[in-house]
This record gives sequence, structure tokens and C-alpha cells, in this order.
Amino acid sequence: MNTPTRRTFLLRTSAWLGLGLGVRSIGRAQSAKSAQPPVVPEFKPLRRGTGYFTARGGTIGWLVNTQAVAAVDTQFPETARLFLEGLPGRSGRKLDVLVNSHHHGDHTGGNGVFQPVTRSIVAHVNVPRLQRERAQRDNTLERQTYADTTFAESWRKDVGDEIVSAKYHGPAHTGGDVVAHFERANVVHMGDLVFNRMYPVIDRPGGARIRGWIGVLEAVAKAYAADTVFIFGHGNPKFGVTGKRDDLLVLRDYLAGLLAHVEKRIQAGEPKERIVALDNLPGFPDFHVAPGPQNRLPLNLGVAFDELTGKEG
Repeated sequence: MNTPTRRTFLLRTSAWLGLGLGVRSIGRAQSAKSAQPPVVPEFKPLRRGTGYFTARGGTIGWLVNTQAVAAVDTQFPETARLFLEGLPGRSGRKLDVLVNSHHHGDHTGGNGVFQPVTRSIVAHVNVPRLQRERAQRDNTLERQTYADTTFAESWRKDVGDEIVSAKYHGPAHTGGDVVAHFERANVVHMGDLVFNRMYPVIDRPGGARIRGWIGVLEAVAKAYAADTVFIFGHGNPKFGVTGKRDDLLVLRDYLAGLLAHVEKRIQAGEPKERIVALDNLPGFPDFHVAPGPQNRLPLNLGVAFDELTGKEG
């Protein structure tokens, strides 16, 4: 987007620092902002009035047409403001609906910024509770804004000449992930059900189940057409935050491979501390990162061990 609005928007962002998803503190503000590169927000149109926004945190999906405005997720307060200020075609209108894909702070942290200009915030019925529990642990209860409309299985709403829907398929990345669908555009927002070619966050205290996640990805891949565009919560820069059905199955294969690897090590009598010492999982080179605090594989291995051995989440 090379318009004057885009140039002005980028200049405004130079003061906002921070990038990406914290490994051990997903949903928390980064503590050393001075060491982080500046945010470079981007609005990327897709089709039929939909698109996605990237800055810091989980990808925001959006819809703007002559009759309605809608969004999926809100990132953090500072980037939520940038989104609302710069959303092409919004022209100061209220959002008809905001869907939270799940409870993590890099997807709901901007809810309080959105709320005054949003008619309704929608989420799975588990999300307010999970959001509150996480905020209690992080001591951020006073910063939370919760969905005012919740559902157990599915939700659907006419929004101008578009239909926005959301469906819960069961515990996966958390216990409250939903798949949001702009039906006429056939654009699906997966939230953090897909980390595209990245070792994912698996929030076991938040209700995650790896076996359930595998089943969810398979069900979603079967449910949509070959031309469906999927928006992902996070993505390897080489592969981006959009894709097709096959990209869902790449993460499915990784999760299945993770369980198979850990189960084999358990059967061989290896202790947890040795199992989680692996730097990168063979067979998934696109996921690989250097050993260190940015590598989530040891955490993934630990969650797999706990799930397979029946440890409570």
C-alpha cells in the first residue's frame, strides 16, 4: 500500500516498539522495549472487502465494505490503536462485531481499545474464564476487556453483505479456540490454531490438547474448499500468515510427529529432562530455529510428555 495514508501511518508507528510473540510470555507486554525494533504495521487486502493486519502479536483479520466493519482479534493496546486509525475504508465507523479467536493477550490485549467503537465482542464461552485466569497469574486483571457475547458450538451473523461465523471444534492450542469465517469471501481466520512453519505455543494450563489439535486441523482442512484463503495467527517470515488447506496439515504432521517422538522416548525409558533437551525435531526443517530462549521446541516436548503421561494441565 503506497498511498499517502499508508506513509503517514508508518511514520506514526516509529514510536511504537516491539515485535512478534514472546516465547515464554505469550500475551504479555515485552519488558525491554528499548531493545526491540520498531513495529511496521501492514494492511494486506485479500478479497471481497477482507484482509489482514500485522504489527505485534497475533494477526488481525478484517472486513470493510460500504455497509459494515468487522474484525477478528485485537493484538495489544498500542497496535489496536494503530489498526483502528489506519483501517482502510473504515472512515470512523463503529465495528459491527469483533471476534476473539481465543484468550491470549496478544489477541485480546486491544479489546479495551476496540470496545468503545465496537457494538459486540464475540468469543467461545470458555474464553472469558481463561482470559481471567491468565490475567490473575500475570497480575493484569485491571487491563482486561471480555466478550459480551459467547457461544458453545457455533455463532453466525449477517454483517452488511457479508456473513461472519465462528465455530469451536474442541480443545487444541487452548480450550477456547474458534475458527472464524467470512463466508462470502471464503476467508477463514484460524487464530493460533496455525503457527505457519513455526514451533507453536501449546498452552496446556489454558486447556490445550495436542491430540485434539491434530483432530481440529484435520476437520477444518476437510470443511473448506480448495480456494479458501486461511489467515494464521503467526507465521515464519519465509512463509507468511496466509495459506491454503495443505498448510494446516503441515502443522498437523508436526504435532503428530512430536507425539510420536516423545512416546518413543518414553517407551525407551528416557526421563523428561533428557527428552526436552532436543534442539530441533527431525523431519521439519522449516520449523528449525537456533537453540536458545526463542526455540519453543523444548516447551513443546515437555507438554507432549505431560499429555502422554497423564499429568494434569
